[in-house]
Amino acid sequence: MSDYILVLDEGTTSTRAMLFASDGVLVASAQEELTQNYPQSGWVEHDAAEIWDKTLKCANAVIPKSGGAAMIAGIGITNQRETVVAWDTATGEPLTNAIVWQDRRTEPLCVELRAAGHETDVQRRTGLLLDPYFSGTKMRWMLDNVPEVRAAADANTLAFGTIESWLVYKLTGGAAHITDASNASRTLLMELAGEGFDAGLCDLIGVPMSALPKVTDMSGDLTQTDVGLFGSAIPITGLVGDQQAATIGQACLSPGETKATYGTGAFVLTNQGETIPHSTNRLLGTVLTQIDGKRTYAIEGSVFVAGSLVQWLRDSIGIVQTAKETEALARSIETSAGVTIVPALSGLGAPHWNAEARGVITGLSFASGKAEIARAALEAMAHQTHDLARAFAADGTAWGTLRIDGGMAANDWMAQDLADVLGVPVERPDFVETTALGAAMLAATGAGLYPDLESASDAMRGKLTTFTPNMSNATRSERLAQWEKALSAV
Repeated sequence: MSDYILVLDEGTTSTRAMLFASDGVLVASAQEELTQNYPQSGWVEHDAAEIWDKTLKCANAVIPKSGGAAMIAGIGITNQRETVVAWDTATGEPLTNAIVWQDRRTEPLCVELRAAGHETDVQRRTGLLLDPYFSGTKMRWMLDNVPEVRAAADANTLAFGTIESWLVYKLTGGAAHITDASNASRTLLMELAGEGFDAGLCDLIGVPMSALPKVTDMSGDLTQTDVGLFGSAIPITGLVGDQQAATIGQACLSPGETKATYGTGAFVLTNQGETIPHSTNRLLGTVLTQIDGKRTYAIEGSVFVAGSLVQWLRDSIGIVQTAKETEALARSIETSAGVTIVPALSGLGAPHWNAEARGVITGLSFASGKAEIARAALEAMAHQTHDLARAFAADGTAWGTLRIDGGMAANDWMAQDLADVLGVPVERPDFVETTALGAAMLAATGAGLYPDLESASDAMRGKLTTFTPNMSNATRSERLAQWEKALSAV
């Protein structure tokens, strides 16, 4: 019986293939790191051809563990959402490097659109702000600055897509140019109430609709792989942006349930049910699920720098040799002794939305050492999350519990600090790779292994650990005042 699910998890720093049994047990996985390219300050690029090659390598490493392609009921793909690929349908090859979600080069265009008074209408229609984070302005930049992209547009052979769209195109041998509703809702080019990309929004941003993929459901019989890739065709039955995948993997399937993922960045989503979100506190509205044409929505706050701050401590300034060392360093001292880090290394995300902000470290003295800096880096996760918590509460969606996941969530000290600073219980699943698990749930449902996501979640989700708040109000207030003072220095 074909009851395995293959998940292709396309992150910012690596690509993975993960083979799940139908009960959610991870059977096998393979991972390859991705090259990070930084051509200029604020620019971040990936090689889309490398992403495809390494994805294929990882898939071929785990498929035999199932007994062969015929034993796989469906493929689920989850991805870094706003990263944009431009390719030529005549060759099937990328026309330039992919522009990564962290990239800030389109700020001048966003400033121009904001100055022209478009942001209020764009936010009302798309749930998004005019910020370089989102995909549409990246597409426009490619058209304006890469001659090969403009030439392909003129020849009507240009294809734009986010990473899942690019991989589906390659997996199907060019037969399918599609995107799912969750990724489409991150482009600035789709109304939350609309079925597909909107002509008026495309005209505003300057992106030809002819280059865009078809918007599809996130679960179901979406397409299938080219028969020549793996020996037999495998159905592609789940497509989902990484943060929506983690929300599903955390079983936030009812209105009000909230998750936070701490990976390269930090992303908080609260299920809004069938109500289209309209934030007045600079949070985002996004599609959470679309199955059988029916949508649910989420309200989201995005922090640009989380785990990448620890990576910076490790790779750029040598404070630690491994990310795990930060927990021991944080525990080795009672406080950060006034040291505070505002990790705006690629601007500040929600609720501040300051693309020009850059990181600062305040409170340094001769007594400051590696431990204080490492602890301050972890404390910054709770500080940034608290800023989001206040914005969510002001929008009428206060958190009663926060479910956390992602690579940084494995840090017990950070998880406890989150509970302490937020003042709410924090739940962490034993299997913290909930992005992949959510994609597996969607794909399993789409393949017919389960009748709905609730059934898939009941069968596939594991045990939880709960961290209970244990910080005095005075200490919490002192921490947050210190953070506010540091923010004012950005």
